[in-house]
Amino acid sequence: MKPNTDRNAELFERAKRLIPGGVNSPVRAFKAVGGTPRFVQRAQGAYFWDANGQRYIDYIGSWGPMILGHGHPAVLEAVQKAALDGFSFGAPTEREVELAEAIIRLVPSVEMLRLVSSGTEAAMSAIRLARGATGRTKFIKFEGCYHGHADALLVKAGSGLATFGNPTSAGVPAEVVKDTLVLEYNHLAQLEEAFALHGKELACLMIEPIAGNMNFVRASVPFMKRCRELCTQYGALLVFDEVMTGFRVALGSAQSVYAKAIPGFEPDMTVMGKVIGGGMPLAAFGGKRAVMEQLAPLGAVYQAGTLSGNPVATACGLATLREISKPGFFDALSGKTRSLVTGLQQAANAAGVAFSGDSEGGMFGFFLLPALPQNYGAVMKTDGARFNTLFHGLLERGVYIAPALYEAGFVSSAHSDDDIAHTVEAAASLFKILQNK
Repeated sequence: MKPNTDRNAELFERAKRLIPGGVNSPVRAFKAVGGTPRFVQRAQGAYFWDANGQRYIDYIGSWGPMILGHGHPAVLEAVQKAALDGFSFGAPTEREVELAEAIIRLVPSVEMLRLVSSGTEAAMSAIRLARGATGRTKFIKFEGCYHGHADALLVKAGSGLATFGNPTSAGVPAEVVKDTLVLEYNHLAQLEEAFALHGKELACLMIEPIAGNMNFVRASVPFMKRCRELCTQYGALLVFDEVMTGFRVALGSAQSVYAKAIPGFEPDMTVMGKVIGGGMPLAAFGGKRAVMEQLAPLGAVYQAGTLSGNPVATACGLATLREISKPGFFDALSGKTRSLVTGLQQAANAAGVAFSGDSEGGMFGFFLLPALPQNYGAVMKTDGARFNTLFHGLLERGVYIAPALYEAGFVSSAHSDDDIAHTVEAAASLFKILQNK
């Protein structure tokens, strides 16, 4: 008889000898929660199976792109057909034009765009373009918002508004982040003061309208309105990082949600990724024609990429956008997500466990706190040990949520009512355990 072996643990040990930390992106290592990462063998619909053959309900969906679930037939067919025609050409294709047309049709603030291969690439290129278009060097970002791992963006708050950020990673020289001003998310007075001090030197303000890397924290409507007003007043560009929220929270992305509350609202530039690639490495940055025409080969701001507009990735993204554009798609997806968050809230309330949750479209988050936090400092008050108990308990019950309490979650159109009911039931049993901790 063959002895029982944990293939996940075996693979992790092999990986650690070859890959730093055994993973190719840090959060996958389970360092925040402890234990052994699950090595995915295959996925279908709302599920994936690990190296041991264990099935999980998947609430990360490749961190957002799998809005249709895994292996959607229309997307799979488009990718297979594109792959037969060729993997990469390093030359223009019609499908790049079609994808650009689809994005621009759905996001009115974008008049022109450039396709790239990753969210990091899109964000760093957007900042370069903002600097080139305005002739200024300084920019604002917010603590808790993640815009990729470009040097100037790996920065924490300085000691005050008169000083700029400090590097958060080894290998990032202090001089590289000297023009990055880090503010507190949703802090109106601080925002006003920052523009009063530095407004004429600012190239742009970059913000996640709904931050997904401090779990799920949305910018308040008054705060976002003031961001728009101040950028206009001082001639800085308002850059929306919608890598995570783009086509995930609404068909018009998060900016369409704010436009309903703020008449005439739109950003100057938008950074997109994840859903527009449907699970393939694809991202984009776009905005007003006058700004985008500053890019090479038309203008003096240089940006290039061998795999930009990859023909297989664009096929995947275009097929995904076609499916989510169908009538009723987002109403149904939003309903499923709200059902999950409401069910978790009710289960926590019944057990007397502090809990707060929020969602928009197919994106959600929750905190083991009595009220939703509004900034990174408040998020940090979440009890990590209690979250870890919940995470591993759900994992044992076949439910896979983000292996870190600072990450948002994602529901797909493939998730069934039974999947959501099982998740709530599993969480309810764990809330009873947390009640005594």
